[in-house]
Amino acid sequence: MSTRYTDPVAHPIAEHPRITVVGVGYLGATHAVCMAALGFDVLGVDVDEDKVAELAAGRVPFFEPGLQEKLSEMLAEGRLSFTTDFDRAADFGDVHFVCVGTPQSDDSDAADLTFVESAFEALATRIRSKALLVGKSTVPIGTADRLTRMVAARSPIGADLELAWNPEFLREGFAVEDTLHPDRLVFGVASEWAERQLRAVYAPILEEDTPLVVADLPTAELVKVAANSFLATKISYINAMAEVCEATGADVDLLAEALSFDDRIGGRFLKPGLGFGGGCLPKDIRAFAHRADELGVGDAVAFLHEVDEINTRRRLRLVDLVRELAGGDLEGTRVAALGAAFKPNSDDVRDAPALDVARMLSLEGAEVVVYDPEANENAHRTYPDLDYVDSLEEAVTDAEVVALLTEWDEFGEADPFALGELVNTRRIVDGRHALDADKYRDAGWEYRALGQPAEPEVRVSLAR
Repeated sequence: MSTRYTDPVAHPIAEHPRITVVGVGYLGATHAVCMAALGFDVLGVDVDEDKVAELAAGRVPFFEPGLQEKLSEMLAEGRLSFTTDFDRAADFGDVHFVCVGTPQSDDSDAADLTFVESAFEALATRIRSKALLVGKSTVPIGTADRLTRMVAARSPIGADLELAWNPEFLREGFAVEDTLHPDRLVFGVASEWAERQLRAVYAPILEEDTPLVVADLPTAELVKVAANSFLATKISYINAMAEVCEATGADVDLLAEALSFDDRIGGRFLKPGLGFGGGCLPKDIRAFAHRADELGVGDAVAFLHEVDEINTRRRLRLVDLVRELAGGDLEGTRVAALGAAFKPNSDDVRDAPALDVARMLSLEGAEVVVYDPEANENAHRTYPDLDYVDSLEEAVTDAEVVALLTEWDEFGEADPFALGELVNTRRIVDGRHALDADKYRDAGWEYRALGQPAEPEVRVSLAR
């Protein structure tokens, strides 16, 4: 797709641009490392001195498979460095990516744009030669247009400092692969020069025939929140069907399998369970609905409120299942909570369903023991009153109910017979449909899962 431009003068671009990445949290650190891996000279910038020092010393301050190794490699090759100095960043870069967070506001569902606005202003007031500012943060539609006007007003070079939007589509646990080999690129641009400059940045990726959509700024902003909203809706849809299955005795896993053979629907993310969490989907769909209300089209996305509510109900229902297995009362029941991160291959506990369930179990009087292969430290900072242990074996020892809350491979591959020797009572709730129910039942476990009958009479499969 192409778009029409009004710029009459075709400025020269930097064919091999130097890149700055402002904000070196999860998104920014990954982007900086991967841009260096693509062969560019990259400077990561952040106001957090500790974060900058950690990365400069070769340590990734969060867990993401493959990123630590690439960081060490890029530092050693001299293509990557980090600083807190925005003056240095302004002088260094031809293209400046803004990757700061947009958390949910404290007093509403709106996105808090404080960090985004500060980053753009810090760059705009310092840059004194032709350059491109590129937003990657997830923002409400209309933000890029407003920032364009602000940048032009605050910049010493006026309209020569251009702005584009290039949304990210990273999956935690696969962020390096998703950056280096994305399923698509989206350029939100207002000039031919901006498009050509972004094409130069992404030339190594475009050479792999990666699909590219060149769009206007509002469409580029909308792509990310629309994609997240669709994904959240698909997850909540199958979990809504799980609620129906629980009321009727139907099996949601078999239902999802049958639906997946329909090419119009597909099976990706049509997996029932505890629902979504993390730092993106929950706050993004809330911010999208809030922005739609501001624009007068709130009714068009009103269903997102129900998507959010379905997702929250799954956590409550999981607690119900644990309570039912415990005989109706959680007071004094020892529960092994397997998982704290919102998804496997991550240490992110932001809005994590697993950790939320562990907290609710504890508030009902259960003696909750939490184990996560990577997220224990972050979980402890969030809920220090819970008990955390360093191994699966420690977690399940003497447990009266085991609750699988994050689908780490370690949990799915565990031997139900061996685990059965450690627990006090063989009772398990599979919150992620990640276990082989038949194997657990054969090993003497009482097995429960969201959307499945307590004791199915016949276990069948539609798999071909």
